[in-house]
Amino acid sequence: MAESNKKKGYQGIGRRKEAIARVRVLEGNSPVLVNNRPINEVFPGLLFQKAYQKPFEVTKTLGKYTATIKVEGGGVYSQLGAIVHGLSRSLAQIDQEHRSLLKVQGLLTRDARVKERRKMGQGGRARAKKQSPKR
Repeated sequence: MAESNKKKGYQGIGRRKEAIARVRVLEGNSPVLVNNRPINEVFPGLLFQKAYQKPFEVTKTLGKYTATIKVEGGGVYSQLGAIVHGLSRSLAQIDQEHRSLLKVQGLLTRDARVKERRKMGQGGRARAKKQSPKR
């Protein structure tokens, strides 16, 4: 296999709750693919488009790079958060100036908030307690 045939890509892994996104950023202007489908099919709507384009807008590389993404686990919002995190990490590898811009916006920080586990001997929720009678 010839090494010259491969395109140079920058890889990053993004995480949010239970979702994991493996992102590869390549030079080009083709549509961003998520699990081999265009991202507009996976995340329809203007709100989602604004969210995943934020790393490109911050670094002013919106039409310059494209990405292929494999995402699994979690829900829709968690997957989108993982994609944004992975895109930011990939763009940070390209240029040190990109890294500083993304860091100021907080896009390189992994959001550590996860669902709290249920505790034994309590109600159905994580912090629910049995009500104690007063008299």
